[in-house]
Amino acid sequence: MHPPRANRSYRNIARVLRPVLYAITRRDWRGAEHLPAGTGFIAAGNHMTNVDPVTFAHYLYDNGVAPKILAKSSLFGVPVLGWVLRTSGQIPVYRNTSKAGDSLRAAEAALAAGECVAVFPEGTLTRDPDLWPMVAKTGVARLALTSRVPVVPIAQWGAQDLLGRYKKLFKPIPPKKVTVVAGPPVDLSDLYDRPLDAATLREATGRVMAAITALLADVRGGTPPAQPYDMRRPGGASTDLT
Repeated sequence: MHPPRANRSYRNIARVLRPVLYAITRRDWRGAEHLPAGTGFIAAGNHMTNVDPVTFAHYLYDNGVAPKILAKSSLFGVPVLGWVLRTSGQIPVYRNTSKAGDSLRAAEAALAAGECVAVFPEGTLTRDPDLWPMVAKTGVARLALTSRVPVVPIAQWGAQDLLGRYKKLFKPIPPKKVTVVAGPPVDLSDLYDRPLDAATLREATGRVMAAITALLADVRGGTPPAQPYDMRRPGGASTDLT
């Protein structure tokens, strides 16, 4: 079965990719009851490796959701991959250009139409040495507070065993266990009527990332750093959870 919102191209791509993913992964999908039905929502996840957007989308697709993933615009120019992204309706992110606002508007339109928009708030692969989520950009907060749709935190672990961070060697054999778990939507309702300033955006972003990190800690059975890695600080040290 395919999600009802998956277009023909999305379905055809899934027909090719899903059998491959079934062959190379052992899936532990949890928390699907937290995925909203009948409304647009944001799926916010951690980002460890270049392959985890695929496993992230696989989880959502298997649970009846065809996500619109926010992906950097340069990927849309890559042969084959660009065609896949364009025809399946993914959303390009134009960083540091005059078109930067187009991404937010496209995501807002998708959410208003009842779609799931998938976001990796960190904006790039985590720099944390142990692959814990790092301090995120505030784009997810801006999108959440302007659209006022549910934000579902999703943590995944295991995709890095298929393809390590910054590695080129893909390791599909033997099949790798990939765990993906969704949690309850993050409560941001008390922030809706506050000014959309830096403090509000940091607060909302911090809540989303804290929820993702807590889910990941449960999956890994470990303890995350007291403060998340922050690329803005020397050595990544952080004094601010947001």
